[in-house]
Amino acid sequence: MTTITAYNSISRWSGALGIFAVVAIVRPAHADPRAVVELFTSQGCSSCPPADRVIGELAKDPSIIALSMPIDYWDYLGWKDTLADSRFSARQKAYSHMRGDRDVYTPQAVINGSVHVIGSDRAGIEGAISDTEKAEGVMSVPVSMAVTGKQINVSVAASKDPAVTHGEVWICSVSKAVPISIGRGENRGREITYHNVVRNILKVGDWNGSPGSWSVPLENISREGVDAAAVYVQDGNRDRPGPMLGAAYTSLH
Repeated sequence: MTTITAYNSISRWSGALGIFAVVAIVRPAHADPRAVVELFTSQGCSSCPPADRVIGELAKDPSIIALSMPIDYWDYLGWKDTLADSRFSARQKAYSHMRGDRDVYTPQAVINGSVHVIGSDRAGIEGAISDTEKAEGVMSVPVSMAVTGKQINVSVAASKDPAVTHGEVWICSVSKAVPISIGRGENRGREITYHNVVRNILKVGDWNGSPGSWSVPLENISREGVDAAAVYVQDGNRDRPGPMLGAAYTSLH
């Protein structure tokens, strides 16, 4: 039986099942994306809104899985980010430790788990996607995801590269667009829309290079406002995240 673990204990939000109880059709995810772009952003950062718009633009491209991961370390500046999660702050720091540069800032975009650029630099992001695509194993593993009934079925194909034999499979609860009115801090008085905001992240399992499949109950990832899901297979682990090996994204309704 497949077990599902999380950074912290799994939260089961009340009323979530009611949102998805009528789901009975299969909705396959887009196939073979070329990049996962993670934006570490903050409602309290005056230089972040241009990056938030870039993520919104990238989210329209089916070949890119663009995710917003709001951090909490700027909350002391006068406005507590209403979407922030300390797990994203920890993830950003873990990336910096793995790269060895200790560069942690907002807005920061991490491309395919290995390269970082300023999040508002659209050309830089595109260049990083092209560069990381050339690296061994990056986004080389086909991943598929489909909603059937009250669960999400995740499938990871066999490795095409004999050197790529391990990865962790994670699923993200995603809100496609979240408008926020900011009352204090550097962005006081502004309404900013955040795109593909990750609201929760759960470990689905471990992949060993052979084909694998897992079923995730929708109640484990759903909450009010969640209308999409992203799955990624990543080398390394939570504390030492490595290159992205494959990913998929699908709408939930």
